[in-house]
Amino acid sequence: MTGIHPVDITSEVKTNFINYAMNVIVDRALPDVRDGLKPVQRRIMYAMQLEGLYSNQKHAKSASVVGEVMKKYHPHGDSSIYDAMVRLGQWWNMRYPMVHPQGNFGSIDGDPPAAMRYTEARMTKVAEEVLADLEKETVDLKPNYDETTVEPSVLPSAVPNLLINGASGIAVGMATNIPPHNLTEICNGLLAVIDKPDITLDEMLVHVQGPDFPTGGRISKAGIREAYATGHGGLKVRGKARIEEKNGRNQIIISEIPYQVNKTNLIQTISAMYKAGKIPDISALRDESDRKDPVRIVVELKRGAIPTLVLNQLYKYTQLQGTFTIINLSIVNGEPRVLPLIDTMRYFLDHRQDVVTRRTRYDLRKAEERAHVLEGLLKALDYIDEVIALIRASNTGAEARDGLMARFGLSEIQAQAILDMRLQRLVGLERDRLQSEYDELQKQISFLRSILGDENLLWKEIKKEIRHIRDQYGDERRSQISVLEEDIGKEDLIAVEDMVITMTKAGYLKRTNLDAYRAQSRGGRGASGGKLREEDINTRVFVGSTHDYLLFFTDGGRVFHEKIYDLPEAGRDAKGTHIRNLLPSLREQENIASVLSVKGFEEEGCFIFATKNGVVKKTLITEYGNITSAGLIAINLQDGDELIGVGIVQDGDHVVLATRNGKAMRFESQEVRATGRATQGVIGIRLRENEGDEVVSMALVPGSDADSELLAVSECGLGKRTPVSDYPAKGRGGMGVITLDVTEKTGKLVTLARVAGNEELMVLTEKGTVIRTRVEEVRVTGRNAQGVKVINIADRDSVIDAFPIRREDEL
Repeated sequence: MTGIHPVDITSEVKTNFINYAMNVIVDRALPDVRDGLKPVQRRIMYAMQLEGLYSNQKHAKSASVVGEVMKKYHPHGDSSIYDAMVRLGQWWNMRYPMVHPQGNFGSIDGDPPAAMRYTEARMTKVAEEVLADLEKETVDLKPNYDETTVEPSVLPSAVPNLLINGASGIAVGMATNIPPHNLTEICNGLLAVIDKPDITLDEMLVHVQGPDFPTGGRISKAGIREAYATGHGGLKVRGKARIEEKNGRNQIIISEIPYQVNKTNLIQTISAMYKAGKIPDISALRDESDRKDPVRIVVELKRGAIPTLVLNQLYKYTQLQGTFTIINLSIVNGEPRVLPLIDTMRYFLDHRQDVVTRRTRYDLRKAEERAHVLEGLLKALDYIDEVIALIRASNTGAEARDGLMARFGLSEIQAQAILDMRLQRLVGLERDRLQSEYDELQKQISFLRSILGDENLLWKEIKKEIRHIRDQYGDERRSQISVLEEDIGKEDLIAVEDMVITMTKAGYLKRTNLDAYRAQSRGGRGASGGKLREEDINTRVFVGSTHDYLLFFTDGGRVFHEKIYDLPEAGRDAKGTHIRNLLPSLREQENIASVLSVKGFEEEGCFIFATKNGVVKKTLITEYGNITSAGLIAINLQDGDELIGVGIVQDGDHVVLATRNGKAMRFESQEVRATGRATQGVIGIRLRENEGDEVVSMALVPGSDADSELLAVSECGLGKRTPVSDYPAKGRGGMGVITLDVTEKTGKLVTLARVAGNEELMVLTEKGTVIRTRVEEVRVTGRNAQGVKVINIADRDSVIDAFPIRREDEL
């Protein structure tokens, strides 16, 4: 048809764009599910085979390979071919490289490769397995772009290349991002699919743990199952780092980085985050990578820096942690499809079944052809004299051939083989060799026919080859599968430190680093614990980790919670922040009676409560996991009663209740039955009504801690240690025994706490003085003794609280 014809531009553009899109999808950007290769990669490997660049041969110039590919198979730019070839030889991109490079093929720092005229390459042994049996008509050949030669439409690929090396590419309207895997695991998975075609994903995960990146690193276990089940998913990927100490300073050594992360870019990002104040504790940053350690980034820390905190900041703010998005998209029967893991394996096995079947047919045909020739040669040797006479009597080769065919019933191929036979074959041993070869061929023919006639034998052969690939090329996993937190939250960026939390009678609260309080000898005057108003006094001090939950139990029986790192931090002399600014749901007449720190609400054990009137109650910790900002009922109190103490007990622990008048009651925690949250409890110690006594302290003694002691501190600053064994364990509900000889010299009992003797004691007075001294400096005496001076009390001052803490050298 000639001339000019009107065309609808919309329809024409639509048709042309669809053709272009399909060409990009099928012939350029996406790998084939069978051999895992894109067309340009397949053509590079085919050209290298034709050039004879096997793993045991010398390297050849990369330019010669690129030129051959561009000339015969891939009519595109030489740079795109060379880039694809270089990637096949980069260890940080390919889990099992297909090209063995010689020269500069780039680096993990993002350095470009040298020009193709300078570099050389040859195939690796794994690449040879991808091309194995290509000459045996195992795959279809198709014309090249100008139909001057042919090229394979797919490679036989004895290795599951798509899964072990992965693939990435952007087509039109779609993209693929398949992670690499460990060859040993994938081969074991393939064998499992053969043995059990209906294998479930959970059964497959026994063999295939997850992706295995060439650069190692750590991979989050979360997300793997979904990605394998659907073909889509996202995985958290981290580099590997360890903490070392050198010259008194900590340093972080990064030895592995996430897959496809540029090392230079990572170092630049770390530097930028330091300058931006996001990672302030870095003192030096060096790249010590070399041939032995291809990745070694040293991050030196400032003195006093918390290494785990800095490491979490590196995960949060740099590429040391990232997300790998899985899109298992490949070409299946000429169409792009997203496949689950097991389906990808099945398509590979279908390909292997086709390849092995076609190879077996080829081998069978060649074996039968050779056996046919050997039959003729053996017959000729049986009648050698007559054969020689017939040949000598013939005038032409055709006449001799026809004569042999007519006389001995030979085929044209057999007759021609006899004519081509060298005289050497007439020796006696030669017939034995031919007969032996013929017998071996008959066995081979029988075996090949059995494979083609029995599918079970066919799959047995495929399994044998998969095992060979696994045993020959399999290696250890590089990437570690572990449980990684889904995100680096606020808590991960905060150092784990012990804090001193102080509260005043007026309700001011603060947290201060434990190092702010210096140790003093027994009997010292102490240091100021905070600038207080004239009418305000310190009432409470305790120690907890920044990551712990702080539980605030009120005297009215309610409980609130806050993370310690959310509390206001202030210096030793600062006043702090009022508790009602932190807990706005506190009632007007409600005060904090006890504060407790816990790691979480899944812990085993029970909270045990003690009230002013001697009541105790026990409730499982797990019942307090749903605390809201409005608080939660912790214990029901009778009128006139108040909560004075809360602790955590396990079965076998003992409870000691101490009263202001110096009486103590010890009993096993099992004597208090665990009840729900909103309950009242039972009698722990009976008080003498006419003496106005009340419970002031509760000490908890672990059942396994028989050597511990009880430390008593009185209002006038006297203290003593008494072995727990001096307190008889009686049933709850009694009147108790003497724990302190209360006199005008001692004053009333302030606290009774369990100690092991290696702690330090923090003592607070009504006027705000704080002293920190060693518990071991407080003398051990009997229950009836008054004790020794712990702190010198000024006029009109008295001790209102004391609390044992761990010593600095044990923190």
